Amino acid sequence: MLKVGKTHLTQFPTSVIIYSMATIVRDEKFVKRADGVKPDSRRRVNLPKSLVGEGITYHMYVNSSGQILLDPQVTIPAAELWIFRNKEALDMVKVGMAGEESINLGSFAQYVEDAA
Repeated sequence: MLKVGKTHLTQFPTSVIIYSMATIVRDEKFVKRADGVKPDSRRRVNLPKSLVGEGITYHMYVNSSGQILLDPQVTIPAAELWIFRNKEALDMVKVGMAGEESINLGSFAQYVEDAA
């Protein structure tokens, strides 16, 4: 793992992990979405709205044949990075999100103040 220290953008240390292409390509079944896509005069290629979600950025990879792979990414606040670095806490969150373990704590009606 290649570690990068503190940057001018944040007071939190960041780290970069170099992945192999086998890790990046999670599914080898590609679907052609367009034919004859041509970059505009500023060498930009437009992506269909149906492919681009809100808040998505991309890492771009190019192989020796000139094929381009876009890998969608999301950004998380630095203050929330700790959960991904703490395996025990992350596992607890995953269990909670899966809803496998739940505890009935009864009614909380006694804590509700009458709005009238």
